[in-house]
This record gives sequence, structure tokens and C-alpha cells, in this order.
Amino acid sequence: MIVQLRVDDRLIHGQVALVWTKELDTPGIVVANDNAASNEMVQMTLKMATPTGKKLLIRSVDDAITVFNNPKGKGMRMFALTNCVKDALKIAQNVEDIEGINVANVGRFADKSEGEPIQVGSTLMLSPSELDALKELDKLDVPVFQQVVPSNAKVSITNLLKNK
Repeated sequence: MIVQLRVDDRLIHGQVALVWTKELDTPGIVVANDNAASNEMVQMTLKMATPTGKKLLIRSVDDAITVFNNPKGKGMRMFALTNCVKDALKIAQNVEDIEGINVANVGRFADKSEGEPIQVGSTLMLSPSELDALKELDKLDVPVFQQVVPSNAKVSITNLLKNK
């Protein structure tokens, strides 16, 4: 079971490592990212940022979906991370047991080749295709929200998308 699927440009960083892993109390983190799965330098960086005592699994998005759907992990609580809305959508469309999707920090390092990013929330700057993916994500039967840190209130993505 995915306790939270978090979308964050930086994947694992201080807030994730120190605050969210404690808040969610999962035994480990699954990073679902094609680049991280194939880049040894990124893997080393992610391993260094992982809190002591937490397990880290780095997989491509497709391989992560296989992990999430494996019957052996059915009762295991997992904290999943990806760095773009499109990957979160693909995971959500192919994995049934997700408690919530936190679209927290996206777009600060956006590739502007697709057009000027659209500000959706205080920490959400999305390309047109990422915005379309967020709209599709919001249609699924899973809570989708923005919450940078646990002490912030959850803001419904539906509310953020009202004027977009």
C-alpha cells in the first residue's frame, strides 16, 4: 500500500528525509523515476539523503508499478516519490492501493521548451502537459492535494485547479 505518493522536483531532500518519513512512519521510500533508475550518480545522492534505518528502492516508473502491485508487498506501507505529475498519473492509473497523492513541489526547474509554466499553487509551476496530467490525476478516485510539510493544511487540487 502506498501511504503517500509525493510529487517533488527534488525527490529526497531535507523535508522528505527528516519530516515526511517520520510523519508517515513507513519502513522505506520508493523512488519511481526513470532517470534515477539509470543514473548511478543520482542513485548515490538519493542514498546519501535517505535517513538512517530507512530502506530505499529506486526503480523506473514501470518497475515501481510492478513493485507496488506485487502481492508480497500488499500489507507493506510505502512512501513513494516521483518528480513529475505525468509519472504520478501513470502510477495512479496502474496501482489501486494509494491512500493519497501529494503534489507538493513541482516546476521550479521546469523545461520551458513546452511553453511558459503556469502557476497553480505556491510551489506548483506546471507546463501545459503537466497541468493536463494534474487535471487527469484529479479525476481519479484517490485524494489529490498539495501539502508541502505536515504542519501545513492539505489544499485540495480541485480547489487549485478551479481557474486553470
